[in-house]
Amino acid sequence: MWGKPNSKVSKIETLIGNTIVIRGDLIFSGGLHIDGKIIGNVIAEDGSNSMLVLSDHGSIEGEVRVPYVVLNGEVVGDVYAAERIELSSKAQVNGNVFYNLLEMALGAQVNGNLVYCKNEKKLLEFQRQQKPAKSADESLAEAGPSGE
Repeated sequence: MWGKPNSKVSKIETLIGNTIVIRGDLIFSGGLHIDGKIIGNVIAEDGSNSMLVLSDHGSIEGEVRVPYVVLNGEVVGDVYAAERIELSSKAQVNGNVFYNLLEMALGAQVNGNLVYCKNEKKLLEFQRQQKPAKSADESLAEAGPSGE
């Protein structure tokens, strides 16, 4: 967005197209671009410099735990960005945002708390204190067979 490019950040290696719907947790390393819909948590492998780009056509229903995040779509759930998060003009987050460095464009929406965490270690400690995220399968199981 406005900042200088960071050579540590992974290049985009995986694309999830706008007609794709994934139900379940997605664990990845490297770069991930989402134009489709994820119903589940999106998690970067530990120790990676992974990057997530969510386009204005993309959406995630679940937690996001990625060091570098660029959002221009909708996230329903908490976002944990240990390094940097960029909220573009069409970004909508219905949940809390935990960040080290934040860039937010005019028009971006956060319906939750913005929580600054100075370093990754503190952010990881805070994540461990929180209740573990439920997978999409666990949420469906709790809802019962009728989905209610």
